[in-house]
Amino acid sequence: MALVTASSNLATPIDKGLIVRPSGVSGLMNSIFVSTATKASRMLVAAASAAVATGEGERWRPMNTVRYLVMLTIWANVWVLRIVTDIFPPSPAVLSLLDFGVDGLIDRKPSSSTAIVLHGGSGSGLGANSTAIGRALSHILVILNELPYTSRKYEFVLSTADRVLTENVQLGHAELLEVNRAVLASAFSRTSELLRRALQRSSSITATWPSRVLSLFPLGPRLATLYDGLRLCLGGLLPSAAVGALRPYKRHRPVTASVNEWLDAEKLAHELLWITNKLRASSAAGEAIVRWAFASGLASLSLTAHPRVQSLIVKITVVLLRELARGEWEAATEVRFGILALWLPLLCYASSGVTTPVLTGMERWEVERVIEDLVAGLPLEDQEIILRNWLEDFSASDSDWPNLSRAFDRWCRYARKLLC
Repeated sequence: MALVTASSNLATPIDKGLIVRPSGVSGLMNSIFVSTATKASRMLVAAASAAVATGEGERWRPMNTVRYLVMLTIWANVWVLRIVTDIFPPSPAVLSLLDFGVDGLIDRKPSSSTAIVLHGGSGSGLGANSTAIGRALSHILVILNELPYTSRKYEFVLSTADRVLTENVQLGHAELLEVNRAVLASAFSRTSELLRRALQRSSSITATWPSRVLSLFPLGPRLATLYDGLRLCLGGLLPSAAVGALRPYKRHRPVTASVNEWLDAEKLAHELLWITNKLRASSAAGEAIVRWAFASGLASLSLTAHPRVQSLIVKITVVLLRELARGEWEAATEVRFGILALWLPLLCYASSGVTTPVLTGMERWEVERVIEDLVAGLPLEDQEIILRNWLEDFSASDSDWPNLSRAFDRWCRYARKLLC
């Protein structure tokens, strides 16, 4: 798949008033790793500078030597622990505990595998938790996320949330509409983060330990994919005894875990699609579009997700692309560039389905025209990045959609005019 090249004028989420939630263990390990290495390097630079200035340098005191050795020891241990946590991810309970305890203590820089939430809540000052009806509706949606789909009360909670949202719209008061918007925006952010974690857990469960080790090296993801494909091919062609060395785990254990994780991800994807449609009905899809334009972690994980999960994410992307193309609100260039750069690969690689297609033929044609209009509204440099990556992904995928040949030909004409 093509690597997305960052635009020269692409703003970071922090520049747009957004804050980023770190990813638990890896973020904490990175923080300790970088701070310890920085302190150790500063001590060495200070000693070297003193030696150059005086000609001899000042001998380190025993305490300085002990401090330096302790920092080097911590640095080496954190380096080993980070590799271990990447190969063997901790349980979701440990991740949630770390997220709760670290978020308020460490202010980290944004990373590509993080989920983005809006800073400061609602723009007009009426947040989701500032009113009784807002707190009640938020609580219902939290219960909806936590309740398993197999529960007999799941439909009851879903219908309750739908009824409260519909009644707020029917009354027509600006305050109630603002409550709907703030609550749904918060629910969209929370559900997309839960979906990202579910996809991350499922990918770590289904991967074998050799593929995890290969993923740590340059070009590791491609080597890991090649290894897993070779293992599956040999498993289907040769007797089971001949490929036993290629199966580092028992057959029945990962299948059960992966099925449960995919079902959890599918449930969250259904809820995210429902929230997206509610935001669209409330004319408040703008905040969801902004979050979707910077959800790089979820976009990368969706490429290897189960086809049923992919189909739901494709539907969410199509809804947000249509809302963005309607032009009811002023979208920044970074938002339009981000949503196209992140989610066009999924549209190329996602399974379209046979018995139940994700989109009809007319819908596909309409979405292609929407994408072409969005690409045409970007600067020529950004169009080059989007269309170059699309051409690589489209050529490597089995799907014939989306076909942006018209947009590519139009960009070529404009590029020729620059030389004439």
